[in-house]
This record gives sequence, structure tokens and C-alpha cells, in this order.
Amino acid sequence: MKHAFLTTAAAALIALGSYAEAQNLKMSHVRPQDATIDVELRAFAEKVAEATGGDVSINLFPASALGDYTTVQERISVGAIDMATQPAATAADRRMQISSFPYLAGNWGQARAVYGPGGVVREVMADLYSEQDITMLAAYPVYFGGIALNVENKMAGSVEPNGIKVRVPGIKSFQLTGEALGYIPSPIPFSEAFTAVQTGVVDGVIGSGAEGYYASFRDVTKTYIPANTHFEVWYMIISNESLAGLSDEDQAALREQAAAFEATRWEVAEADQARNEQRLVDELGATVVKLSDEDLAAMAAKARADVWPAVLEDVGADWGQAILDKVAASAN
Repeated sequence: MKHAFLTTAAAALIALGSYAEAQNLKMSHVRPQDATIDVELRAFAEKVAEATGGDVSINLFPASALGDYTTVQERISVGAIDMATQPAATAADRRMQISSFPYLAGNWGQARAVYGPGGVVREVMADLYSEQDITMLAAYPVYFGGIALNVENKMAGSVEPNGIKVRVPGIKSFQLTGEALGYIPSPIPFSEAFTAVQTGVVDGVIGSGAEGYYASFRDVTKTYIPANTHFEVWYMIISNESLAGLSDEDQAALREQAAAFEATRWEVAEADQARNEQRLVDELGATVVKLSDEDLAAMAAKARADVWPAVLEDVGADWGQAILDKVAASAN
């Protein structure tokens, strides 16, 4: 009888140990439920659960339910939130602006070379996250950015002043880019941006792309200008504390699934951008302006001449220029 009791107790302890090892991780992201990123992250969470035999469960919190992305990054840094897939928060480190430098990449091939596995900017960003006690698991390519307006812009292909006021994120590179392209930039928090366009405080938005405008500004977008203002890439990040709480096997499985998640995204991201641009036309009746290669080249040249020197001063001229030189070398 005593032997049976001990056996039962041992089994209970083993079960308790297995339960204690199971990890429930909270992951934040910035888009509404059922948006593309939400669907893709749900699939990722299922694969992680399967690969870890149920040891790791990832619970999603869409639409910035855990706080805006700056707050979330800060909380991940101290271990208060486990994970996120979101833009880099430049408020935490101004050098993170290197990820959203305007016209750093001109096409999808260049973007993958810069931001994909082994890419210059990707490696730099991993190091910057590491300084905040955060591990980057993957890069998530989203789109090339554009300009969404609630008005018509008859000078859409020009960089001359057009008198159109646009909301920009409170990030120096976006503010200066808006100005370089002829707009009047107005830094407004994202939470207030839709109302600002709706009420005419501003005439449109710079800082996102077709997918973002469809998700968050669909009712106030009449004109979309695919100006390739920047390459939008988000990062899947995890608190070092949360990562260390996983077994070595589960850490390896998580990293493997994150790499597969990124690889899949690189294969579909360009087509996803085109699909979202078409949705603006088909579902909203918006006009997507066709820009010529000459228009895009002139925009890129103006932004690089006007914006890059100012932002380099903000991030550290020598540090930033060394990265830009490596990016230029990788493009050749």
C-alpha cells in the first residue's frame, strides 16, 4: 500500500513538473484581429505549440491591446510582456531609425538583401534590441510605404510644395520625408490620426502603406500614392527573460519556427502589397496614382539629399554612415 502511495505521489510530482515547464507567452501586435499579420501569427502560434509538444503556448493580443508599440517594447525589455511583432520603437533608442530610413531600398530584391537574413540593417537591429535585453527572432517584411489622402493631389508625382497637410509619426525621418516630398507634415499620435483626417485637421497620412491604410484609414482614403517612401519591416521580438524561461529544446523549436515564419513572409509579401493596393480600388473606390520610374527616382534623390544628413546627425553621423555604406555595397 505504501509502495502504491509513493508511486502515485511520484507520478503527481512528474505531472506537476511538466505543468510547471509549460509556458504561456503573451504576444502583442498592432493590427486588428483577422488582419493579415493576425492570421499569420495565429498559424505561427499553432506551429510552435506543435513543435514544442504543447510546452509553449503563444496567446495573441491584437490591435495594441497591451499598449502602443513603444510601451510594449519597453515592457518587453523589462520582462513584463513576453513577445511582440511590431515596428521598432525609436523612442527607446534613436539609432533604431536606421530601420525606417527613407528610400533605403528601391525594390523587393534590395529590401531582402538589407532586411532579410544576414542583411546589414537586420543585423544592426538585432544588436540594438540585444542592448535592451530583447532577442529578435525574425524580421517581418510588410510593404513599401506610400501616401494616403482624403483629397486629390494633382502634383502627386512632384516634389514641389503642394500645400497638402499630412499626419506623420513622431519620428524625425518621416517628418522630414513628408516635407521633402512637398507636403506639410504634422506629427500626430496614431490613436488620433483617423479623427484628424476625418475632421480635416490634416488631409492625409504618411508613414504606412496600402495594407495599413486599408486596415486603419479605409473610410478616409480617396487617393493612394505608392511613393515607396520607406520599407516597412516589423520585428518579432521576445524578452530575454521569457526566452531564458524555456528549455533549450523549446528555445530551438521557437527559433526554428520563427525562421520559417519569416521565410514564408518574404515569399508572399510583394504579392500581398499588390493585393492591398487593389483592395483600395475595388472595395473603397480610391484612386491609386501611377508614378513613373522618373517620379520615384526624383523622390528618392530629394529624400536622400534632404533627409539622410539630418537623420544621420540624430542617430550618430559616423555610426549611421558606416551602415549606409554597407547597404550601398550590398546593393552592388
